[in-house]
Amino acid sequence: MKTKRRLGSWVVAVLLAAWALARVTGLEIGWPVTQLLTLTPLGAVLAVLAAAILFFRNRAAALVALVSAAAMVAVIVPRVVPDPAPAGGTALRVLTVNLFGRADVTAVIDLVKRFDVDVFTALELRPRQVAALEAAGLGRLLPYSVLEEADGPSGSGIYARHPLTKVEGLFTPVGHNMPAARLALPSGPVEVVAVHPNPPLPRLYAEWNVAMAALPPAAPGRILAGDFNASLDHRAFRDLLGRGYVDAAAQVGKGLVPTWPHGRAIPPLITIDHILVDRSIGVRRVEISDVPGTDHRAVFADLSIGQP
Repeated sequence: MKTKRRLGSWVVAVLLAAWALARVTGLEIGWPVTQLLTLTPLGAVLAVLAAAILFFRNRAAALVALVSAAAMVAVIVPRVVPDPAPAGGTALRVLTVNLFGRADVTAVIDLVKRFDVDVFTALELRPRQVAALEAAGLGRLLPYSVLEEADGPSGSGIYARHPLTKVEGLFTPVGHNMPAARLALPSGPVEVVAVHPNPPLPRLYAEWNVAMAALPPAAPGRILAGDFNASLDHRAFRDLLGRGYVDAAAQVGKGLVPTWPHGRAIPPLITIDHILVDRSIGVRRVEISDVPGTDHRAVFADLSIGQP
């Protein structure tokens, strides 16, 4: 019995160590490792608990679990350390929602009004929702749009308070429709991309990596907003950030607030909806909100363009 308990202790410790190693080194080998890494914040909690329990059974295994926990915590902590932008610059308020094809349009309109939104990127935008949003008054609030709606999950669109011009050839979208548009602000143009690659499921894993790599690098005034089907614990997403972007939620200490799944038997667990901005754009505030009818939570960011 004692031997079995020691063996079980080492199995737990080694699995946690492998999890931490994969996260820290970026050694992702596809499904299911990529999916598991999304839960790294939970993994850190599990590693701490395992270390505490194993301390009374197998102290060597407990030490391995503790080191694994420390490694996971080290990559998580920056997401809860706020570094908001100073006052000044031109305010730009951005909202992104994966509508899931059936989000409550009244709730969406309420968010647009509550946050005084300037730009709204809509994912999984179906033709009937375009009509429903228009009937609910979105056109009066955000009169300009670049839409690539479609039946099924592929549709996406950008709505704005200021004039929009569709940008062609910025990148080659892989997965769903991902329109890009130039927003004419009084202080100068800003580029917005509605992002929605396919998820890294077994048969789509390679495509997901290609989609993440195909997204345009950061440039002054460029914003990517949408459902990335990726978290900060994915190497492909971190590689994208390394091309000059900042995750708005992490910038203000809300990088661990989960966005999916919403409205199900389990609470939201992972953070896959993001607003990314180039490093010349400041982030003043981020809010994560529930929207009835969709399994994603909305992400809102109050940005500072041309921050001092």
